Amino acid sequence: MTHYIYLVRHGEQQDAEHGVEDGPLSPRGRRQAEALADRLSGVPFDAVWHSPLQRTSETARYVAERMPAIEPQPHALLFDCVPTGITDETPAAYEPFFGAVTEAQIEAGRAQMADAAAEFLVRKAGEVHELLITHNFVISWFVREVLEAPEWRWMTLNQTHCGLTVIAQKPGRPWSLITHNDVAHLPVELRTGLPEELEVLV
Repeated sequence: MTHYIYLVRHGEQQDAEHGVEDGPLSPRGRRQAEALADRLSGVPFDAVWHSPLQRTSETARYVAERMPAIEPQPHALLFDCVPTGITDETPAAYEPFFGAVTEAQIEAGRAQMADAAAEFLVRKAGEVHELLITHNFVISWFVREVLEAPEWRWMTLNQTHCGLTVIAQKPGRPWSLITHNDVAHLPVELRTGLPEELEVLV
């Protein structure tokens, strides 16, 4: 019996490019969420959790419309965050990113992701399917954690809006990465959210 966790980044946010911290999904974001909901409609989810922010809450609502038996729940450990600061191993190219990040934000992000790993990366009995609708950096940290990669490597992992990442654990085995940023359900025009140099490759 396997414990599956499906990790999804929220759909594209309206006016995100103008520096708005949170807001509703854009028309394209709604289409992304609908495509995701269709993709996941056959999965027998035991729980659906989402960040309390509006863009993640709306993405979860679209999923729930396709699967009325589930009831998405907000979870504070899925908020967007920065899980580490610069480490001794962090390449210099990433240093500018941290210029606008405070030590308090980093400390809070580190504590949040430690708690999130302790909360979610715990083997549950039987066949379990859980969906977490969250943010790019949170998913990156979960994947890094499962792969036991150096802390700074979360910065090299990116997810499209409504891309699908799946991790799983069988009894007696460590967590495994099943798929990362699967976008098969998204037509090319809906594949947004990656750095520009990567979007042309998916």
